[in-house]
Amino acid sequence: MYNFKGLTVVPSSSDFVNIVLSKTQRKTPTVIHKNYEISRIRKFYTRKVKFTQKSIHDRLTELLENFPRMDDIHPFYGDLMNVLYDKDHYKVALGQISATRHIVDSIGRDYVRLLKYGDSMYRCKQVKRAGLGRMAATLRKLGPTLSYLEQVRQHMSRLPSIDPNSRTLLVCGFPNVGKSSFLNKVSRADVEVQPYAFTTKSLYVGHTEYDYSTWQVIDTPGILDHSLENRNVIEMQSITALAHLDACILYFMDLSGECGYSVEAQVSLFQSIQPLFVGKPLVVVLNKSDLCNRESLSPADQELVQRMADFIGSQNMMIEISTLIDEAVGTLKESACKLLLQHRSQQSKNSQISASGELFCALPKGRDTIARPVSIPESVQHEIITGKVPPKVFTEKDIEERMGGPGVYFPSLEKHYLLEDEEWKCDVVPEILDGMNVFDYASPDIEQKLLEIELEQEQQVQKNANAVKKPSIKEDAQTKLALEVVQSQLAIRKMENMINKRRNVKKTKAMQVAIEKHQSGIGKSNVKVPSRKRTRGDMAEAALESERLLSISGGVKSVGFSKAGMTRTSAVTRGEGFRDMDQKIHAAKLMRLGARKWSNDGRKGEGDHSVPDMMPKHLYVGKMTVGKRRSR
Repeated sequence: MYNFKGLTVVPSSSDFVNIVLSKTQRKTPTVIHKNYEISRIRKFYTRKVKFTQKSIHDRLTELLENFPRMDDIHPFYGDLMNVLYDKDHYKVALGQISATRHIVDSIGRDYVRLLKYGDSMYRCKQVKRAGLGRMAATLRKLGPTLSYLEQVRQHMSRLPSIDPNSRTLLVCGFPNVGKSSFLNKVSRADVEVQPYAFTTKSLYVGHTEYDYSTWQVIDTPGILDHSLENRNVIEMQSITALAHLDACILYFMDLSGECGYSVEAQVSLFQSIQPLFVGKPLVVVLNKSDLCNRESLSPADQELVQRMADFIGSQNMMIEISTLIDEAVGTLKESACKLLLQHRSQQSKNSQISASGELFCALPKGRDTIARPVSIPESVQHEIITGKVPPKVFTEKDIEERMGGPGVYFPSLEKHYLLEDEEWKCDVVPEILDGMNVFDYASPDIEQKLLEIELEQEQQVQKNANAVKKPSIKEDAQTKLALEVVQSQLAIRKMENMINKRRNVKKTKAMQVAIEKHQSGIGKSNVKVPSRKRTRGDMAEAALESERLLSISGGVKSVGFSKAGMTRTSAVTRGEGFRDMDQKIHAAKLMRLGARKWSNDGRKGEGDHSVPDMMPKHLYVGKMTVGKRRSR
C-alpha cells in the first residue's frame, strides 16, 4: 500500500534560496571583528559555507528520497505515473536534482579550500559571499524542475489509494454505459454521474464487503475503440489498470444504445482489448435492462452477443442488470466475488511454489561412529520387568486439595526440617537479639514486678508533693505602702488611656441624631449640644473669658493658644551622647543638611546604595528586526 499523501512540499527556486540562507543566518554566529585572530576569522566564514552546503544537500536529499522511484514500486503505479507524468521527464527532473546536489557539494569543498588562504577579514568575507552566491545561482537554475515536481506531488497526493494485491473488481467499458452508477450502488463512493461521455476522467475507488472481507471496486474512465497509439491519457489509465491488476473484470455494455455507441462497436472494443483479460475472471454486464434487454435486440445484435457469450466460455458469465432500478446488482456483485475467489484458489493450487519449499529442514551429521545407546537405570528396568509400580508420593498440592483447597489448608513447613531430634521440629524458634537469646533473660513474674514498681513510684511522687510548702512572705508596712502606690499609678494610667481613646472617636451623624433623640425623651430638647470641633470664634470667646477672670482675680495673664500649642524641644536624656540642649539642636540641624543630598539623589536614606539599571540589556541588545520599536 503506497501513501503518496505524505510527500514533502517542493518550494520554488526563490523560496528554496530564502529558506537556506535564512537558516544559515539563524543557526550560525553573526558577529565577527577584524581585530580577531585570522584563524578565528577563517573558522567563522568556513562554518558559514559548510553549513549552507550541508543545508542544501540535506534538503535536496529529502526531495529525492520522498519521490518514489519508478523501477522500485509496483508495475501498476510505475506505468500509471508514466502515463500521467511522462517517465522520461520525471527521471530527468530527479536527475537534475541529484546533479545540483553534487555541484553544490563541490562548490562547498572548493570555497572551504580557498578560505584557508584568506589573510584578512575582508578577503574571507568576499570568498564566503562568492561561495554562497554560486550555490544560490545553482539553485535558481532549478526553477522549472522544482515547479514540475511540485505539480507532480500535488497530483500524486490526489491519487486514490489502490492496493494492487487486494481483492478487486475492475469496471471497464465504453463511456456512459453505467460504470460509475454501479460503483455508487455497491459502495459509498460518491462519483459524479452525468448523461454525457467522459464524465469520469481518472480512476476512482470504492470499498464493499463480501464474505467478511473488504473488496476494492475500481471505476475506470471510458475506452474508445481505436489503436493504442491514438488513445489519450484518460483512456491509458484504464488500460494500465486492466494490464497490471489481478482483478475480476466487469465489462459493461449498453444494449439500448443511449451511450452513443452501437452493440457492434461495443463488441468490437471487447475483441480489441481481449488480450488484457487473459488469465483473469471475466463478467460481461448487460446494463440498462429496464430500457432494452437481450431478447428485444435485433437478430444481428443477438448473434453478436451470443458469439461473445460463447467466446468467454462457461467459466465466465454474462448478466443483465439495471442500476437505475437496482435489478440484479447484488447478484452481479456476489457472482464476481465468487469468480475471483475461485480463480485465486485455483492459482494457489497450480502454483509450483509450495509452503514446504519455504521451510529449512536441518539434518545433524554424526561426528564419529561410536554407538551411543539409550541409558536406562537398572531400577527402572527392574520395575518394567517385574511390573511393580512404586508408591505414589503425595505432594503438598495433593494434600491441599484433599484438605479443602487453598485458603482452608495451610501447609506446615516445620515437618521438612532436618534436625537431630524429630521432637525439635515443633519447638518455638527463639528470638535472638545481639547474639543472645531473649528468652534467657525473661522473668516469669516480670509483669507483677512492673506493677509493684509503678505503684511505689506513684507513692513517692505523692509524698514529695505533700512535703512541698509555700514560702511565707513577711509583709511589713513599707512593702504594703509601695504596693498601693504602684497599684494606684496603674489605675491612673488605665483611666488616662481610656479617656484618650474616647477623645479620638469620630461622631457620626447617626450618633448626633441619637443624642438629640435621647435629650428630647428626657425633656431637654432645647438644650444645645456642644460641638466637639473648636472654631476660631470659640477660641476667641475662651481667650476673652480667661482675660476677664484674670482681671477679676488679679492673676498673671496666661500664654496664648498659639504659643501654648507649639511643640517644645525635649530635654537631653541620659545616653543620647549630647552635652546640653544646644549641642542636640545643632546635631539635628546637621542631620537635616546631610539629608538634602539623599533626597536630591532620590535615595531613601544613608543606607540606600542601590544603583538602578537605566538601560536594561535585554531591551537594548541585539539587531533591529521587523516589529515594534516600543522597547528602544
